[in-house]
Amino acid sequence: MAKYRQPTENALPGYEMTEQEAKYTSMTNDPVGKLVWRLALPSIGSMLISAVYNLVDTIFVGRLDTQSTAALGIVFCYMAIIQAVSFFFGHGSGNFISRALGHKDVEGASRMAAHGFFMAIIIGSMIALTCFVFMEPVLRFFGSTSTIMPKAKEYMRWILVGTPFIVGCFVMNNQMRFQGNSLLALIGISSGAILNIILDPILIFWFGLGISGAGIATAVSQAVSFFIMFSMIGRSGGLKLRVAKFLHPTGDQVREVFAGGLPSLARQGLNSIATVCLNQCAASFGDSAVAAFSVAGRIMMVANAIVIGIGQGYQPVCGFNYGANLYGRVLKAFSYTVKVSTLYCFCYALLGLVFAPEIIRFFRAEDIQLVQYGSELLRYQCLAFTLQGLSMPAGMHFQTTNKTVPAVLIAIARQGIFFFPALYLGMHLGGLRGVMLSQPIADVCTFAMTVPIVIANTIKLRSCHTPKSGGELPPAD
Repeated sequence: MAKYRQPTENALPGYEMTEQEAKYTSMTNDPVGKLVWRLALPSIGSMLISAVYNLVDTIFVGRLDTQSTAALGIVFCYMAIIQAVSFFFGHGSGNFISRALGHKDVEGASRMAAHGFFMAIIIGSMIALTCFVFMEPVLRFFGSTSTIMPKAKEYMRWILVGTPFIVGCFVMNNQMRFQGNSLLALIGISSGAILNIILDPILIFWFGLGISGAGIATAVSQAVSFFIMFSMIGRSGGLKLRVAKFLHPTGDQVREVFAGGLPSLARQGLNSIATVCLNQCAASFGDSAVAAFSVAGRIMMVANAIVIGIGQGYQPVCGFNYGANLYGRVLKAFSYTVKVSTLYCFCYALLGLVFAPEIIRFFRAEDIQLVQYGSELLRYQCLAFTLQGLSMPAGMHFQTTNKTVPAVLIAIARQGIFFFPALYLGMHLGGLRGVMLSQPIADVCTFAMTVPIVIANTIKLRSCHTPKSGGELPPAD
């Protein structure tokens, strides 16, 4: 194991720190703004590249026909389910890992890493097998029309083949960044993304495989990312994934995964359900409407990827310092993260409002109705996007600090508590425009609910903080 020289003034002559000790010292002593950015930049890269997997397919498939473009939006419902499962295990194990490393419990963190990874692979493979057997009814439930169905089946069968690799990549990416190894995760994800960009035009157009080529490109690139990340996950002081540690899970481990991963499962799971409902509502207005929601959804996925990446840069800082009872540093890091996220969201929303038609035309300029629907939808979504600068980091904060109740509440608010009533009321009162307005309405309501929860938590942490000791660890909700 590589060693680092002890950087503190009180170091004994000749003493050298292990990688884990050096990481602990850095996470609990370096300026929080510097730490957040150092970890956020690779996380932003990883999240953007994950979004690129879907966006690149949309760009190339959009050159085929409207039904193929719509098929991507239908299959995205399945992708959202797989992402929900992956984030459940990745965040559930990762949140515990960062706190355990803050407590210097390396063995406990190592056992949790193995448990989260192998369980995710097993569950993800079972879901893929089930969807393969019942593919057509599943796609109809996701909102596919009879004209979209053939294209959706072509694409989905390859996504099902790649599911174990997709799940593994998501889990390893999250576990690596919670250990402070975001850069290694970025390298693994980037390798597959570059391959996907290269393979898409070759398979779709040169070999004439159409939308099946896009599915093959995604499956192959995810497999490459998987093996690269698996080979790197134990480097730079990271925790190696060993089957022996997975075979003896404890009840506490299972409970920790549920406590830490439930907010992600709720958030991503509801996102999948929301996408299904949007597709079902849009299908009554034609294939162009379904395709418009697909394109606008991919664009906003890129927007959200950066907010999530900033929040993911904050989470290891929060976890390490919360585990070390340094609540003053947790509050400083959270405040900094919210300010940066809000500024970014405002700038992105402004660009979306001004250039919405130009952005949509880039994906499918031939379909005038798609461009019209997509431009209006994108502008509506941008209206309340700035509010995500608080709501999203707040949910991540409560999840990392093991505050399950407020974390789940914020997670289910945007795509559940407020979204579904807004969607169905909008559908009956305003038709397609009402459907388009449902998301910004839900965003405003979620922000209004989040503010008092954040204020109460801030007051609680300040009461626990003392300049010398950092205070006692507040109990989990």
